[in-house]
Amino acid sequence: MDPLAQEDLCEDLRDINVVNLIVSISIVIGMLISYLPQHVRIIKRGTSEGISPFFILLGTTSATSAFGNILLLPQSRRDVACCKELETFHCVAGLLGITQLGIQWICFTFIFVLFLVFFRYNPENDPDNVELGEGGDSPRWQTALLVAVLTLLHGLAVIVITGVLTTVAPEKLGVWANTLGIMAALLAAVQYLPQIWMTYHIKHVGSLSIPMMCMQTPGGFIFAGSLFARLGWAGWSSWGIFVLTASMQGILLSMAIYYETAAHNHAGKPLHRGQRSAGNATIAENPDEERQENEAAPLLRNGSNRNYTA
Repeated sequence: MDPLAQEDLCEDLRDINVVNLIVSISIVIGMLISYLPQHVRIIKRGTSEGISPFFILLGTTSATSAFGNILLLPQSRRDVACCKELETFHCVAGLLGITQLGIQWICFTFIFVLFLVFFRYNPENDPDNVELGEGGDSPRWQTALLVAVLTLLHGLAVIVITGVLTTVAPEKLGVWANTLGIMAALLAAVQYLPQIWMTYHIKHVGSLSIPMMCMQTPGGFIFAGSLFARLGWAGWSSWGIFVLTASMQGILLSMAIYYETAAHNHAGKPLHRGQRSAGNATIAENPDEERQENEAAPLLRNGSNRNYTA
């Protein structure tokens, strides 16, 4: 790039839009706060029951692709290069769009880790345990491990391909960035479908956090607007992801509120694990007792000792 043109672009970063800066900082803080209820809920309940493993797979790979997309966009790379010439404040302000997606990736990846750590299975059903919808309410531990492997392989592939292109064909990074953006959008478009199906099937939210969704659904549209203001129509592959995600999350949130409200109206308290709706009656079991009997063994904790007999 012409050094003069690069200098002009860097000068643009010194011209800070105060309103956009405040909104961007608020989004970063709000994003961190919005994920905390989900993290706390899984840890407090000691189980990731009710969370679809395929929701975790699609969400983590989508977040990884979205983060890679914005890192590799030409404008983002120019902004990073300008940090060599800018004061720290102007550099940080110019990179807030990247920071937002980075925070989102970190927070969802932590949900992925918690899902695996607190994933529980019933040893009595293994290795013949059936998937949700075929007679059981819990996915197989093999499914959780498959999700972990595919997620890690996807992340590794993004890193390797980006490294190779940066070294041998840097002019192709823009194409790779748009590819990641399209991949993220496609994954985000279907991310909530497995979770919507699981929530519909079990008729309660399990370890899903309603407060998180209440914050993130409107926040997703605001976030998309912030990225649009920063990237314009050229950044459609970045902000479009969040329009799709917020819309799907809104559907899931509506279902979660409906089931919790129905449970409160019927039994005076929300459905927890071990409770199922059967017509106008609620079948309730002791949550702690069921956790001990039906989810006795966590997947990754306590050594994950699994001994099976033929």
